[in-house]
Order: sequence, then C-alpha cells, then structure tokens
Amino acid sequence: VINMIEISVNNAQKNFGFKRVLDGFNLEATTGERIALIGPNGCGKTTLFKIISGEENLDQGMVSIRRNATIGLLSQIPPKVSNDVTVRDILLKTFDDVFKVEKQLREYEEKLATVSPDKMDSVLEMYGKLQEHFSNLGGYEVDEKVSKICNGFKISDDMLDRSFNTLSGGEKTIVNLASLIISNPDILLLDEPTNHLDIDTLEWFEQFLSNYKGTVVISSHDRYFLDKVATKTILIDKGKSEVYHGNYSYYLEESERRALAEFDEYKNQQKQIEAMKAAVKKLKEWGERGDNPRFFRRAACIERKLEKMELLDRPDSKKQLPLDFEINGRSGKDVLVADDLGIIIGDKVILDGAELFLKYGEKVCLMGKNGTGKSTFIKAVLYRDNICQGEIKVGSNVSIGYIPQEIRFEDENATILDTARKFYDGTETHLRASLAKFLFYGENVFKRVGKLSGGEKVRLKLFELIQKKANLLILDEPTNHIDIDTKEMLEEALSEYQGTLFFISHDRYFINKLAQRVINIENKKFQQYLGNYDYFKEQKTKKLVHPECISQGRRK
Repeated sequence: VINMIEISVNNAQKNFGFKRVLDGFNLEATTGERIALIGPNGCGKTTLFKIISGEENLDQGMVSIRRNATIGLLSQIPPKVSNDVTVRDILLKTFDDVFKVEKQLREYEEKLATVSPDKMDSVLEMYGKLQEHFSNLGGYEVDEKVSKICNGFKISDDMLDRSFNTLSGGEKTIVNLASLIISNPDILLLDEPTNHLDIDTLEWFEQFLSNYKGTVVISSHDRYFLDKVATKTILIDKGKSEVYHGNYSYYLEESERRALAEFDEYKNQQKQIEAMKAAVKKLKEWGERGDNPRFFRRAACIERKLEKMELLDRPDSKKQLPLDFEINGRSGKDVLVADDLGIIIGDKVILDGAELFLKYGEKVCLMGKNGTGKSTFIKAVLYRDNICQGEIKVGSNVSIGYIPQEIRFEDENATILDTARKFYDGTETHLRASLAKFLFYGENVFKRVGKLSGGEKVRLKLFELIQKKANLLILDEPTNHIDIDTKEMLEEALSEYQGTLFFISHDRYFINKLAQRVINIENKKFQQYLGNYDYFKEQKTKKLVHPECISQGRRK
C-alpha cells in the first residue's frame, strides 16, 4: 500500500472569542494510520474534528485533505432527524446509490419478461451493464456487511424497525457509529466513540479498527482502547501538537522521559546563567580594584552573551488534585461477607445462592455484563434492598465511603460552597482554599450543584469522600465522567489507599492498575479471578477457571 498523506493541518489557529484554542497546531495523517488525539477537556479535540470535516473554518493556517477522500465524522451529539426515520434508514442511507441501481435492475427484469424479440439484445446488454455497475458498487455484499456490523454493535432486528428518535443517547451513538462504519469512509474521525460500548463490543470494535484500511483519528478517554488501536498519539497542549510515534502507554513513558530531559536542560541553563552572572560580578570587582578596563570589557562581553541567550521556560508540572484518602482507624479482618445471597427485583432473579467475601486492605473489582446486578448488589450492601435469601454482613469498625454511578446531591439548588460546608470541618477560608485545589476557584464555588458537569460532580464527591476518612471505599463506575489526567491522579491515590477498595468499572486500564482480584457475576453467582483485568480476560478466553477460584469466592 502506498502511504499517501490523507490529512495535513499546518500552523492552524482557531479562536473562540478571546480564547485561542489552536495556536500553531500541526498534524499529518497518512493512509492506514490510527491516531489518538489526547489532551484535557476543552483543549480543542472536538474543534479539530470539525475543522478537518469542514464544519468549522480556521482563523489562520491550512487544512488539506487528499483529493476525492471521503470523510466520516462521529460527533458526540447525534444529529436531529424526523420521527419517521428508523434505525434501518440510518444504517442503510449510505447505500442510496446501490438501491437506485437495484430498482433499475428490477425494472429491467420486468421488461425482459415482456420485451419483443427484436429489442431483447439491447435490453439484455443494458441489464448486463447495470448488473456490473451494481456489483462494482458492492450491491451483492450489502446484507452481509450490514449484518456483520449489526452483530458487532449488538443492534437487534427489533431495534432496526424502531424510530431513531425513540432511542436513548447511548443507543443513538451506537447506531451512528455503526452507520459510519458501514459507509467505509477513507478517513474516520471518531469523537469519544467508546462512551456507550460495553466491554465485549469494545473488544470487537478494537479488532475491527485494527484491520481498518483507511485512516482513523480518535479522541477517547479509554486508555486501554487507545493502547490497542493507536499507532500514533498526538497531545494537544496549549494549542500546539506534541507527536509520539506509538500508543498511549508509549506516550506515557516517552512524555516522562521528555519532561525529565527538559527539566535537566532548564536546570543546566540556570546553573550556566548563575555562573556567568558570578563571573561578571567578579570581573567588575577586579576591574575596579586594579583600575583595569580589560576586566570590564570581558564582563561586558559575558553580559552581551547573557542578553542574547534564548531562555528556556521552566517546564510546567502537571496540575495535581490533592487526592489523599486517609482512614480514621482500620476495620476488622473480614470487611464484607455475602452468604447464600438471593436478590430479586420484581419477578427478575438477580443473584441466587451467591457468595462473596472482602478482606481488609484488598482492592477488588466487581464486573459483569450490563443488567447482571452490579449496582443492585452494592445497594443491597448499603441499604439491604431486595434481599430475599441469605445475608450480607459488614465487619466490625467498617466505615463506608460511597460514590454512586449517577451522582446527586441532597439539595440540587445548593451551591458548591454550601454543599461542601456540610461535611468540611474547618474555617470558611480553609474550605475555599481546599475547594480551589479541586479546581473550584473564585466565583465557581457559587455554582449550583445540580448544574455541574459529570466531571465536576465527581470532583466534588471525591472531595467529600476525602473528608470522610472511610476505611471501605465503594465506587460505582468512578471514572465515567473524568478526563485522563484526573483518572491518573485517582489511580495513584487509590493505589496508596490503606483501607479496602471495592469498585465497579468498565475501564479496563483502571481495573488493571488497581484490582488484585476480579469478581465477575456469572449465572447469578459471584465467580472470582485472582488477578487484574488482563488475567481475568486470559482465563475467560481459556474457558478455564484457576483452581483456587472454583470455590466461587467462598472463604478459605
């Protein structure tokens, strides 16, 4: 395959009001490359997608796309359509040309049945040409192609006939993503494509993209996904691009190496400047003492060198959230025990004869497909909901800190400051200073909590959790709404946490970093795997359970 340049962005500048989002940004993507775009929320990833797809214009700079290249963009916000448009219509809209030719073929087939013998040859010739055109357009593969993508994205036959507007936000994203993949563009621009996919679908999609013949540019907070798919990583930093020729893990190592090298360079230059300034001072002193102009000339020469020196900026250190989960006294050895547990909601059996234990200081991830009862089990632990048999015992001196999947605060009209005051023990000045460390500055503290974004809610909830000093943290999908930098800070803090951690997550990178044990809900029971996500995956692939796991989590 000839590697042609598919996208070229040169010295791009884009302003929104007084804010410069892109400032001399460059990007080059060749055929078959899969580029991960990373950077904090608001750094310009979505803006860049709109610029490449032609939805937005640059204020300065140049964008060029290979001639005749087709572009497919998956936006975070699904487009509006009328109520009579079905899922099938959305998926098949890319084949309008194919269907036109198919309609013409049907018409010619009818003609062939009635045409007079003298016109038969010309009708047959036309029919043959149409058949060839239909074949070149891929008409004979349409059904197979659509069915493969529908299976991959778990779009059922029932769903195909539903009106697109009746779908949930997540379902709409999946249908739009499937439609985009079916259209097979030369350039795929994917803005947060992984947000609503379960792990099975994600793994299928990773495989699909790894074999994709076109060029793919992806923005995603799913680091495991980026590791599997990306061949190049571009960080958007202060409107400029930093290029790393590898996946996300390569970027982490390489950026650390670059940061250390930059800091060494900066320190060496500072030492050099200090030495030169000291030399100037000494030379001037000697010149004055001996009344010798030669010393002054040498001092002036060094000063000119100092003036001409290109000063290096001190490298920025990453913003850190002060996530320090202390505990107020440890609990007993047995933290949580579920014995012969049955949970029923309505007439649906969620768990039946399930057993589970948590020991002090363990970090355990609870997994399971959507609808298997992960959040339901946690609510049973916290509120004893829906238990129909067996029991859940919480150990002695256990204090629980909990972050639910959908974060709500007691009074949604209260301000951040009022909400934080309820659980903060200290003066107003200290509280405002502490909130500022969690990126709630100045006037921001008067925002109503009901109006906060997902990420802001998580930050405020983490702030609350830290004040609580609980020795058992129960977290339900804690990374759903936070950017990569915040995820990494949270991972670091939780890996140093001395208490017991029990969490639900679909974030495979996060599970790998933290879990010492995975408990997966299978056939209404808890099945345990003594390792992280990769170990769990390996065991599931082998369809073998580690001998120690056969007890399904029974205490030894």
